[in-house]
Amino acid sequence: MGRASSTLASVRTRASSARTGAGTSSLKASKALVAAVGRLVDDAIDRTLLTNERVTSAADAKRLLAGGQADTDALAGDIQRVVVLAVPVVRTLARGAKLTRVPWVMLASSAVSIGVAVRAGVRELQVLASLVAHRLEQATGSPADPALVKKLAIDLYLQPKRAPNLADNKLRLVRLTRKWIFRGAFGRNTSKRARKALDAAERLDLAALSTQRSGDARLS
Repeated sequence: MGRASSTLASVRTRASSARTGAGTSSLKASKALVAAVGRLVDDAIDRTLLTNERVTSAADAKRLLAGGQADTDALAGDIQRVVVLAVPVVRTLARGAKLTRVPWVMLASSAVSIGVAVRAGVRELQVLASLVAHRLEQATGSPADPALVKKLAIDLYLQPKRAPNLADNKLRLVRLTRKWIFRGAFGRNTSKRARKALDAAERLDLAALSTQRSGDARLS
């Protein structure tokens, strides 16, 4: 009896250790994925700001997006890295999800659909950032601050109904990663929310936000 109990305890210990190891690996993979999305966002928006071309209205932005995606070859490596990191993370979460009505295996293995979602999301974010930059430049008469453009664009993209909170300097990369990866896994797009974000960007008082940002910077 004692030997059987000892064996059972040993099995439980190994099982627990395996779960812990899997959880740690999943956490590391998730962090790497969010970091990759952050690099992709930085590169995408920086490239947009380096050009002299700007989107000047929400209507123009919507027409641009409706006309198809622009060439993303320059970002292909960053996008591919995100996809490569995303697929095993989605698979791990799918295995842990106790759902029977959703074809998790099929969705989790869809690297193509995730890639399409990420490319579309990057394009939407670039167009939104271009509009935000244009309006900031018009309001201040100076080149737009890249950090402010990224903050405003990501906040608007994720929550178009809520005014951006400049007191919080963090970029919501975890939420952005979830939106692109999991909507992609389900074969859904973000076009509707992107259109709302463009409308929200056009309504923002960017002169006041820029002044607030400058005041916060002086106080910090």
